[in-house]
Amino acid sequence: MKKIKTDFAPRFRAGKKSSGLQLMETFFHFNELDVSKEILSKMMNYAVKRNSWINEDPAVIFQFHQSIRLLMRAGYLITLKDRKWTVDTQPEKISPWVLGLLSEKEYRNPVLVFKKAFRAYTLKEFDYFMSGIVYFSMGVYENLPERNIVMPYIHTVKMLDAAHLILQRRREKKMADTHSG
Repeated sequence: MKKIKTDFAPRFRAGKKSSGLQLMETFFHFNELDVSKEILSKMMNYAVKRNSWINEDPAVIFQFHQSIRLLMRAGYLITLKDRKWTVDTQPEKISPWVLGLLSEKEYRNPVLVFKKAFRAYTLKEFDYFMSGIVYFSMGVYENLPERNIVMPYIHTVKMLDAAHLILQRRREKKMADTHSG
């Protein structure tokens, strides 16, 4: 009897079927920015606490884990193309509330967020980070994560903001093109 091996590895391709922008749109179709940041923050908080675990449905955590991995792959695909989503604004016009964790330079060109993140960490390392905070937030464990999980967390939050900003600018550009044409 022949053994059939099933490949459960996630697949993504930068073709017509799934571009980085389409994957980002899919992420935000099912996840709101503020809710995503809140879930990520809760997971991070519980991952570093001892003797406590997150009070969320495990299915919600798993779905979020899979969704954020999709977003990270979308960002990776965006970095492979040299397209810019820049905006021309004067520095005094940008409110600190709008920037969030992004620098002014990153706000002007959100693709820089993904480029910096993937220079610092690989997709596999981001997967490891996400798996780690899911694991440590879902139960009580003696050991805490053995690696620095703060920097990947900051990069992930910035990726959420940058992806949302890219899609917002894309919608604004489409609206401007529609009204001008």
